[in-house]
This record gives sequence, structure tokens and C-alpha cells, in this order.
Amino acid sequence: MFDNHLKRWGLEPDGNPIITPGSRLLPVRQGQTPAMLKIALGDEEKIGASLMVWWNGNGAARVLEHADDALLLERAQGEKCLRAMTLDGKDDEACRIICEAVAQLHEHQVTDFVLPMLVPLDIWFSELHRAATRRGGLLAFCAEAARELLASQRDMVVLHGDIHHRNILDFDNRGWLAIDPKGLIGERTFDYANLFCNPNFVVASDSKRFIRRLDIVVDVAGLDRKRMLQWILAYAGLSAAWFMEDGGSPETPMAIAQLAAAELALI
Repeated sequence: MFDNHLKRWGLEPDGNPIITPGSRLLPVRQGQTPAMLKIALGDEEKIGASLMVWWNGNGAARVLEHADDALLLERAQGEKCLRAMTLDGKDDEACRIICEAVAQLHEHQVTDFVLPMLVPLDIWFSELHRAATRRGGLLAFCAEAARELLASQRDMVVLHGDIHHRNILDFDNRGWLAIDPKGLIGERTFDYANLFCNPNFVVASDSKRFIRRLDIVVDVAGLDRKRMLQWILAYAGLSAAWFMEDGGSPETPMAIAQLAAAELALI
């Protein structure tokens, strides 16, 4: 799978292949430059690859080469890690870094080139509505929040779609940059919601940490507090629906949905 691109771009393998459901990755070097060769398999990954090209290294990892479904990306060389930072008691700093990285991505204006490839949020949330119809309960509350938000979207931007601690990396002197976008379009507040479900259950489900994160994100990103809570509720429901569909445990997103619902009840 990698051979043609290794030859085409003069690459040398620099590590073991990484296999994911949607892509195949290989650490490589192009001369002295460390890079990551990524071949997209599914449609979602292919959209993300096109978006990385469009971002052109502004707020995201730089694309060094691209052809067909393959990307050659600059490889993160910094020593810091947002997940480790959070687990080391520096979650406030990690949250601010994530917010600043997301803001860089949202500065890009939607163009005629990128618009046709993006997935609208109302389509992205379809699984939540199906799950809410089947299961009811808290998921129905999440779905109602989603319906209200989707009917009244504001501040429309190109969205990353999967912002979390492992998708914002330390690129040393280039700063903190994004990788692995989904390629969505919709209200910018949505992109901050997944942060609240990460990096693990213990951190995300801590009620005091949840409020602290909410305070930081609303302040740094300049968001409406109630609307942020509604997007967290809606996204947590969607995440839970995906877990259920795949046969996994929705424990973490359901806990976050409960926290968001409880806080919304106080407004």
C-alpha cells in the first residue's frame, strides 16, 4: 500500500505502520524531514485529507505532498502532550491551548472549493435522532437540544469535527496544530463540545472539572454559556448513540450529558 508513494516522494520508512479503521499511516523521512504518510480509506478520511490540503498548514499540520487518497504530513516533533498535561494536573492550560488551536482553524473563510466536500451538522446528527426515537430517556433530551441548535445555527465556519486531546499536537516552533479532521460545516461552538468528553472518564465526569472547563472555554473562545452547554448535551448524546451502535459502552458521554443537563437546569 505504501510502496508507490515511498518511491514517488523519495521517502524512507521511519517506524512501524499504524492501522486504523479509516486509514493507514507510516512514519517516514523525506531527506532529513520527519513526516507521516497517510492513506485514506473511507469517505470520511478522504474528506479530512482534502480539508488538510485546504488549510495549507495554517492551524493544522502542513501537507508536504498529496496525490489521490494519500497525504504526506509534517510530523509533530514537540515533546508536550495535551493528554499528559491534563493527567498531570494542568488541564486549565490544556483547555486554553485547545481553544486557541480551534480558533486558528475557524479563521479560515468558507470558499467555493471547500464547501461541496463538507458535511452539514444536521446530517452529522442523524444517528442521535434515530437512537433517541428507539431509546428515549436522556437521549431524547439530547436530541431535542440538537434540534433546537440546528434550527438556529450562528457563526457558521468550517469545523474540524473531532477536537480532542490527541488531535491537537505539539509541533515545536510551529505551535499546537490540528490533525485528523472530519470536515464539517456548522456553528463554531460545536467544535468545542468534544473537549468535555476527553481525555478519559475520570477527568471528564468530574463535576468540578466540568464547570471549570466550561468557564475557561466560554471565556477564551468568547462563547455563549447556555449555548455551549446545549452543544455539549447534543454532542454527548450523539457520541453515546455512536457507542451504542458499535456495541460499546456509552458511559462517558452519558455522564457528560447528565452534567450538561444539570447545569442547564440552573440557567
